[in-house]
Amino acid sequence: MKTTAYLILALLFPMILSAQEQSFYSLQAKTIDGEDLLFSSLKGKKVMIVNTASKCGLTPQYELLEKLYKQYASDQFIIIGFPANNFLSQEPGTNDEIREFCTKNYGVTFPMMAKISVKGEDMHPVYRWLTQKSLNGKLDSEVKWNFQKYLINEEGKLIMMVPPKEKPDSEQIIDWITAKPLGE
Repeated sequence: MKTTAYLILALLFPMILSAQEQSFYSLQAKTIDGEDLLFSSLKGKKVMIVNTASKCGLTPQYELLEKLYKQYASDQFIIIGFPANNFLSQEPGTNDEIREFCTKNYGVTFPMMAKISVKGEDMHPVYRWLTQKSLNGKLDSEVKWNFQKYLINEEGKLIMMVPPKEKPDSEQIIDWITAKPLGE
């Protein structure tokens, strides 16, 4: 009887663990240059994750994102761009073409990741975490369009989702970036 109970627990334990929140710091993604970015390297930083596209009406947000990054990067803040072609094929290019476009047209220096999917069956694990309350512990959301922003605090907790049309330098976002970390 004890052996059966232990066997059942051994089989259920991994399922119970997988149903719980997942740490933001356990995630990783490929950079646009093909390198691994381990999110554990982001500990202690506020992180803005944004899905990007080069042929969208919101593409000029790249300029605001870069300005924000340059202004606050020294304050333990980072922006991570994830090119995605999920909305009207507005990011059709290769990683090399995307990198060239971002550098040439907007002088992007914040980290850009390899092109991914932000919705559907092939959704990248980072976006599964961002959009599923069962993983992030905060909220369920759906990526509605290009340049939707997710804000993660310096402890790896999802704080909020910011709609695509809200500019990166909005008062709400600036207030979040400049707020003192917990415990200060």
